[in-house]
Amino acid sequence: MTVFRRVLRRPLHPFKLAIVTIVFVTFLFFIQWEVGAQSQQEDPWLKEMAVKRDSMLGMVIGAVNNFKQQKPKMQIKAPVRQQDNPEGASCLPGHYTGAELRPALERPPQNPLSPGAAGKAFNTDSLSPEEQKEKERGEAKHCFNLYASDRISLSRDLGADTRPPECIEQTFKRCPPLPTTSVIIVFHNEAWSTLLRTVYSVLHTSPAILLKEIILVDDASVDDVLKDELDEYLKQLSLVRVVRQRERKGLITARLLGASVATGDTLTFLDAHCECFHGWLEPLLARIAENYTAVVSPDITTIDLNTFEFMKPSPYGQNHNRGNFDWGLSFGWEALPDHERQRRKDETYPIKTPAFAGGLFSISTEYFYHIGSYDEKMEIWGGENIEMSFRVWQCGGQLEIIPCSIVGHVFRTKSPHTFPKGTQVIARNQVRLAEVWMDEYKEIFYRRNQQAAQMAKDKNFGDISKRMELRERLQCKSFSWYLHNVYPEVFMPDLNPLHFGSVKNLGKDTCLDAGENNEGGKPLIMYPCHGLGGNQYFEYSTRLEIRHNIQKELCLHGDGAAVKLEDCQYKGRNTFVGAEQKWELKDNQLLFLPGLNMCLSARHENPYLAPCNPSDRYQQWSFV
Repeated sequence: MTVFRRVLRRPLHPFKLAIVTIVFVTFLFFIQWEVGAQSQQEDPWLKEMAVKRDSMLGMVIGAVNNFKQQKPKMQIKAPVRQQDNPEGASCLPGHYTGAELRPALERPPQNPLSPGAAGKAFNTDSLSPEEQKEKERGEAKHCFNLYASDRISLSRDLGADTRPPECIEQTFKRCPPLPTTSVIIVFHNEAWSTLLRTVYSVLHTSPAILLKEIILVDDASVDDVLKDELDEYLKQLSLVRVVRQRERKGLITARLLGASVATGDTLTFLDAHCECFHGWLEPLLARIAENYTAVVSPDITTIDLNTFEFMKPSPYGQNHNRGNFDWGLSFGWEALPDHERQRRKDETYPIKTPAFAGGLFSISTEYFYHIGSYDEKMEIWGGENIEMSFRVWQCGGQLEIIPCSIVGHVFRTKSPHTFPKGTQVIARNQVRLAEVWMDEYKEIFYRRNQQAAQMAKDKNFGDISKRMELRERLQCKSFSWYLHNVYPEVFMPDLNPLHFGSVKNLGKDTCLDAGENNEGGKPLIMYPCHGLGGNQYFEYSTRLEIRHNIQKELCLHGDGAAVKLEDCQYKGRNTFVGAEQKWELKDNQLLFLPGLNMCLSARHENPYLAPCNPSDRYQQWSFV
């Protein structure tokens, strides 16, 4: 009895309880069946009782089975490995084969003797007078050698694949699958040959399974050949279509239009005068498949604007550049810092870049819109690449250059296009990005651009409330975080320099001016004061330098009698200001160079050093 009580006190496991119930019900069934078999012949009235018994027994067994289904499944099975595919779609193991990555359009047979074949230069030095006039007309309209471009095949190849071996041998996993892409090309009065060579280049080098479409966006071109004739020509290319803006709205709005009709998993933006090298697309898309927050650019090489020679990559690798910005918010290039070179093991490793040129890049379509696409209130062109650079980094993404992806670009020395509303739209765009993303550091930019500073003061840059809401919603980091974590190598000018602005000479009533295209090594000039900054913007730093730092960090450098702009000796971190660049602005308005015991004078055509004379008004200067 004591043992029975102990058994009753123990909590029964659900599975044991189910077994006990089944045994008990079975025991009752056999007893009832035996009794019923004996009684039914003698007592027919019990037949109805038997039917009710069977019905009740069925209900009990059903309840037991139902209970059995609901009991916890204690047996641990082997885990099912989830494929890293957000769509949940199946994909094959292994790597893509060459057959799978066949181009969307096979390149026709090439004539090795044709102009520009294999990416070689096509020289047009010896032309007849009539041909020379044609060449000059093309250069005047397009700012490159249209005569040469028109005679080079639209489907020209670029010769052998000269990328480093690790790029050529690179393979790409099928799982997760490489995303598809929509290539978007904006054009405005583009030359027929360069536009179509760009299109054919994409078709001849992009795998058919990855290239969803090519979208040409016409930003209100006026050339007749780019209207009905272009539409008719493109009917033979099923993947290519044109969408048009009826009025000129510029690159930013045109790209947004192209993106709005794109159907690819990613968006790839190209300019209208490019040529793609072997294997350019797969590395870009593979990086996005790995990390959808990566905004990736190809390694951009040069197509010579005079000969259309394609500068091919070296199989031994090369000294790469990355993008940067200056405090005038212009884009530039710089060599990779040591830590970035050491991080990369070979050419397949991406290059992290603080800023990007913005003309050629790929981005996940979903991420493009998540991160805020483009600032829709920016106008025409200018500043959108710097804005996107800051935004991507500050809001959790990253900008990268993919060295195994090579795309050539015709770099022109000037733009052939006019800008509606003039170049003030660039300043307005820059003010918008400064107000949204640069926090207190925007003042460094405003000191260098008086037009932008006035726009900011007058609030003449449009509504930025939606962009501020975007920054808040994405919980983006500060510009100080960007400077310290993404671009710690940037030179930080004084947030509050001792003096800044134009340096006016009281004797000549003109201002110190860097002169045209002075990137160092040239003497300064004196020029009528215009108050717009630019070539006449200088800062008197807390280290007693006179810095001209619109694009490069240049300093007033005294050497003998000559005064030139030279690279600043102080570059931060373990550097110092030499005697040739340390100036004292005296109370009597002399600019004194103690290291040479001389003062700056404007008596001659170019500023120079002379023995100090406090009564000489040509040695008296003031910041205005």
